[in-house]
Amino acid sequence: MDLTERLDRLLPQTQCGQCGYGGCRPYAEAMAAGEAGVERCPPGGDPGARALARLLGVDAKPYDRSRGAHKPPQVALVVEADCIGCTKCIQACPVDAIIGGNKHMHTVVEPLCTGCELCIPACPVDCIVLVPPQVP
Repeated sequence: MDLTERLDRLLPQTQCGQCGYGGCRPYAEAMAAGEAGVERCPPGGDPGARALARLLGVDAKPYDRSRGAHKPPQVALVVEADCIGCTKCIQACPVDAIIGGNKHMHTVVEPLCTGCELCIPACPVDCIVLVPPQVP
């Protein structure tokens, strides 16, 4: 397994872009190429930054808090009564976890949702909230 793959596997796979890259894989590629540091991933937090540093054999740094807060796991939930079916959340979701049709209520497929929060600013009626994931 190459270095990029190993780095990508350590990342949380939120695909949120808080690192400044278009997702976890591009960030892993940049780290493997020596173009990015280990401190850029808020979802991974300090433990993630330490794990990345260990793999790369570099000094560990705390994650860069200016990029966002490290939060417990969360998933998006569409408040059905408020959804107008505009599809903007579907377009914003980097992992295709939101389903629905134009002018119909949308829903989040919880096992696919990474909690990246990218659907929230896309929603014009603020009908998306973040909740803890359901325990099976």
